[in-house]
Amino acid sequence: MDSVFIATLTYTVPIEQVDVLLADHLAWLKAGHENGHFLAWGPNNPRDSGTIFIRATDRAEAEAVTATDPFLVGNVATITITEWTPRFIGPGLEALSG
Repeated sequence: MDSVFIATLTYTVPIEQVDVLLADHLAWLKAGHENGHFLAWGPNNPRDSGTIFIRATDRAEAEAVTATDPFLVGNVATITITEWTPRFIGPGLEALSG
């Protein structure tokens, strides 16, 4: 059974440098969604980080999937991955149940 992981990307450079890789990062996110790994994503406010909800069999798979993120490859962000155990899933959010 799959688990849900929350990946927090923290930008390590000025946002202008992050934006240079934004189109590649968005394409990577869309591909990850199409292959079933990414459930949701978006920038945080203030825009110094972003969050991705990931479906994976285990932490190693979540780490492998995120290792190819253009933001990480381009050295504009670091990542923290946390396994999330949902206790309540509201209507319309069933995909987050893992």
